[in-house]
Amino acid sequence: MSDALARLHRLPGLWFDSPVAAIALTLGAYFFGIWLFKLIRRPSWCPPLLIAALVIAGVIALLPVDIEDYNRGAAWLMLLLGPATVALAVPLYQQLPQIRALWKPILLTLPLSATLAAFYALLIAWSLGASHDVLASLAPKSVTSPIALSLAAQLGGSAALLMGALLVTGMTAIFGVEWLGRLLRIHDHRLLGLALGINGHALGTVRAFELSSVAGAFASLGMSLTGAFTAVVLPLVWHLLF
Repeated sequence: MSDALARLHRLPGLWFDSPVAAIALTLGAYFFGIWLFKLIRRPSWCPPLLIAALVIAGVIALLPVDIEDYNRGAAWLMLLLGPATVALAVPLYQQLPQIRALWKPILLTLPLSATLAAFYALLIAWSLGASHDVLASLAPKSVTSPIALSLAAQLGGSAALLMGALLVTGMTAIFGVEWLGRLLRIHDHRLLGLALGINGHALGTVRAFELSSVAGAFASLGMSLTGAFTAVVLPLVWHLLF
């Protein structure tokens, strides 16, 4: 009897020996997050990704499942991040005339915005006595996940801490941009989209597409250019300072 109970207790962990269980849990949690997000009337402070992350964390905590087993299975989904990012070229192409008309202010705004996005987090963490690993994990927090993960590995940061920072950054950016937009009475979806893409990476871009296709295209532009700029400049500055 005790052997049977022990085997039953280990059964969830055995399921995660296959990537199918981790992928099913991830997709199921995300679709549940979308459903709950719509049910509570789409609050900016609670995106579907946050709900899904909490559900997955709860399942892993309750079941005898090792986090490494889950990560190993869900890693297959990471292969889709690159193609998904490249696919954002479609809305960019559709809004190309408007982007061309605004290329000067965009190029003037983006380097400063991308630099500040990394600098303020590093400054706060450094002033609080954060270690080198923590600083390396926070530095790329404002760029899209594929680029951020590559940068964190290059700088010596933690992927787990980085993913948490990406989630918090995206949520904060969505709330901050929408709040400031209402406060300053900014209704131009081009400006709102660009701000969401630069500061909120993929989460901000998803939120921008909910506003309009124009906002989504400019968010895609902001996210892509911020990622490219950060990928080139951050390692150079990092190795000079650290």
